[in-house]
Amino acid sequence: MSDSPLAHTHICGITPPHLLKAIAASNKNADSHRQCAERTLAVSQMIRTKRVELLKTLTQPRGYGHSQAANRPRPSIVPDHLLQAILDSHDTDDETKACAKRDLEHIRSVHLAYQETQQGSSSGEQKPMAAAAAKPKTPTTTKFYRAIYDAQNSDDEDKLPGKQLRVEGSKATGDKNADQAYDYSGKVLEFYKQFFNWNSIDNKGMHVTSSVHFAKNYENAYWDPVKMQMVYGDGSDFLTNFTGCPDVIAHEMTHAVTEHTSPLDYQDQAGALNEHVSDVFGIMCKQWIEKETSDKADWLIGEYCLVPGVKGVALRSMKAPGTAYNDPRFGKDPQPDNMSGYKTMEDDNGGVHIYSGIPNKAFYLFSVAMGGYSYEKAGQVWWKTMNSGRIPAKCTFIQFADETVDQCQNLYGDDDAKKLRSAWDEVGVTRSSRI
Repeated sequence: MSDSPLAHTHICGITPPHLLKAIAASNKNADSHRQCAERTLAVSQMIRTKRVELLKTLTQPRGYGHSQAANRPRPSIVPDHLLQAILDSHDTDDETKACAKRDLEHIRSVHLAYQETQQGSSSGEQKPMAAAAAKPKTPTTTKFYRAIYDAQNSDDEDKLPGKQLRVEGSKATGDKNADQAYDYSGKVLEFYKQFFNWNSIDNKGMHVTSSVHFAKNYENAYWDPVKMQMVYGDGSDFLTNFTGCPDVIAHEMTHAVTEHTSPLDYQDQAGALNEHVSDVFGIMCKQWIEKETSDKADWLIGEYCLVPGVKGVALRSMKAPGTAYNDPRFGKDPQPDNMSGYKTMEDDNGGVHIYSGIPNKAFYLFSVAMGGYSYEKAGQVWWKTMNSGRIPAKCTFIQFADETVDQCQNLYGDDDAKKLRSAWDEVGVTRSSRI
């Protein structure tokens, strides 16, 4: 496996780079289409380069006891300017305003206590015990706050989030992208809370910021781990509607959840697993919203992103990797569905968007074998796996498979663990000894 510093960071756009490169290279496309794809790639690379060093601390899994793991940035305090905006808004509902007022008072008391401590330290004075005991209390309830901004078609990441459009509890803006981003980000967090008891992105009620209308004709959407927010482009001639796809939003937000459970290097098999985990939770959220059982669902990621006229059904198929699209303007879906199609490659951080199809199909097979809804049993196994503390940063497919089988056995017993092992065997992720 590569030890490239890029293994420690990424800008995961829902549109894989191989698809954008194919659009840019195809002589079947107009120059304007090719230039749009090239620009999307260039902006992604520019942003990615900025964060190489910053995100190195995210690569040590929780539970390994590494000193860096304890110091990972976990922003969980809602900025007071956001809370103040909620209070000042004329159309924010009363319940949200009450929560915002409570939390604003709390964070200001935290700031005050911190300032007093710092002043005491700098003067050499010893604070009385009574003052130390009067630390502000944490609110008894937690609430995440959503805020949607307009990037105004700027591709300058330093200008994010942009102009405020909508805050928690306020009415729809009439901007379709903004309102979709607001609604679906709320659905994703509701999904995590209801089925995995996970509070927002970091399990500490972290606020959720999104920027729409990023860059011009930007055919992608991504989670920005530096700005700690979602970013959506408007799309162009082939790819669009990123805010209208709950699986896309859940996929990208899951990259942030992964940072707070078992961070995986964004390189080779570990990187493919990073993408796979986001696809798993993205598809489960979509199936929950659409009320689809595992055997009835289409298992398509980004099925609403392709514009009419494109020969394809989605960006990826978890049920049948390699069949999502086949269009002369950007080629055929390159994902294999078995380890027999795995080859070492340099592009795409070792093929993270390509080889994620292998574990994706294993999850699909296991979900169908278990029956019912994917998030009821199969999803619980994957969640336990990501929170086990036993997923290393450079995890291989077989290591991940073994841990899922162990977790399945603990949850549901030998028979279901054998079903899962069979699913991994079917995609070629095998080991010599079996349960």
